[in-house]
Amino acid sequence: MSDVMTLMEVGGPVAGMVGGAAYLRARHPAAYWSTVGLPVSTARLLGSYGSVMDACGLTVPPSRLRAWATQALTHREVRPVPPRRGLIRPTSTGLRVRLRLAPGQEPADVAASAERLRHAWGVHGVYVDVVKPGVVELRLIGFDVLRKVRMPRKAAGDFLKVPVALREDATPFVRDYRAVPHQLTLGATLSGKSMFLRHLISGLARQPVALVGIDCKQGVELAPFAPRLSALATDPVQAAELLPVLIELMEDRYDLIKKRQGITPSTPNEEITSDIWGLPDEERPVPVVLLVDEVAELFLVATRKDEERRDEMVTQLIRLAQLGRAAGIYLEVCGQRFGAELGKGATMLRAQLTGRVCHRVNDEASAKMALGDIAPEAVGAACAIAPERPGLAVAGDSSGGWSRIRPPFLSLGDAAAVCHEQAHLVPVLPPLEPFRLDVPAVPVSASTSLLKPSPVTE
Repeated sequence: MSDVMTLMEVGGPVAGMVGGAAYLRARHPAAYWSTVGLPVSTARLLGSYGSVMDACGLTVPPSRLRAWATQALTHREVRPVPPRRGLIRPTSTGLRVRLRLAPGQEPADVAASAERLRHAWGVHGVYVDVVKPGVVELRLIGFDVLRKVRMPRKAAGDFLKVPVALREDATPFVRDYRAVPHQLTLGATLSGKSMFLRHLISGLARQPVALVGIDCKQGVELAPFAPRLSALATDPVQAAELLPVLIELMEDRYDLIKKRQGITPSTPNEEITSDIWGLPDEERPVPVVLLVDEVAELFLVATRKDEERRDEMVTQLIRLAQLGRAAGIYLEVCGQRFGAELGKGATMLRAQLTGRVCHRVNDEASAKMALGDIAPEAVGAACAIAPERPGLAVAGDSSGGWSRIRPPFLSLGDAAAVCHEQAHLVPVLPPLEPFRLDVPAVPVSASTSLLKPSPVTE
């Protein structure tokens, strides 16, 4: 009996700790990492650093002086030298450690061994960043941060910079319009593309910018944000009327820039500009972000008359993509399907859209159209997105880099409420006033009474 009691006294707490750790790992991975995963991974890294680096081929022969000193003083075997390791810095999602590369090594050598390091140290992912020549930083991610997205507290946006999602390396994905003026976002139905757009609109709604929408699905996607939109077109006919107005607005801004460029010998160099950002604050026009939802609707035609209108709209979109950046006009083009078969001008328009975000798509051709020309290896990652993870996407850039991203959950009501609250920030742009929907600044919610009214008696 005493043996049974002793077993229960010892085994009970152990079983409880193991069960609690398993529950935390399954339901609350961040808490599991802070309590269990962090000390275990730190011990693995400290105890096996030299042997792991040697097995990964990241060691070099020691210098002659070091080899002679080792043999003369310790009489031990001279072993290859791994990169010098800095202090281990824990984070809420993993670990960070800097390595000083040995002579003859390059960051690509460490990046090529990232998958081996991940398995050796038992973490979810290992990513390599170059700090400066000869120094790289290893970022170890302890768990899948894209399973339940929580944006970092330091992911605060700036003017024309909106943090919309979280990368798989636990860093925020920031949509920076000054660095990447135009972007193409693709995604099939229920892929999470609308969630990405909600975060983008709610972030821009808090900034002094003009938002213009083209939603040819009768406005079902962008109409809830109408109080913050300076203009909204809900069908191809209205879009054909709105795009020429934007072209005229762009040309007027170019006239303003050229007027400012009346260069004389006495003009200081800092006053010579080629875009609106070189203009004084009091003369600089407000930036305009054009949001196009379901771009394929602008390409589809049924009659010869529709074909002429389509060609005009596509030409105007291409002009805005080519020349709009200097005038402070930026494009955010979204759609379910985008390919050369849409018609003339599709590939030319895509070539002007520097940023690329591809959610789950129904065919490989769409993924190739989005990512194939900038990051061919990312096409397979985009095609492997499971339907069970809506919002997961692959973001690429013109430099050839790519990463998986996922925005946190944001309901349509919350995003629309932000637009209602920031309706006072809609800038005054007279050319766009005819295209603005007349909606109340504050949503009116009609409450329904569950009580049957009784007649009034005198």
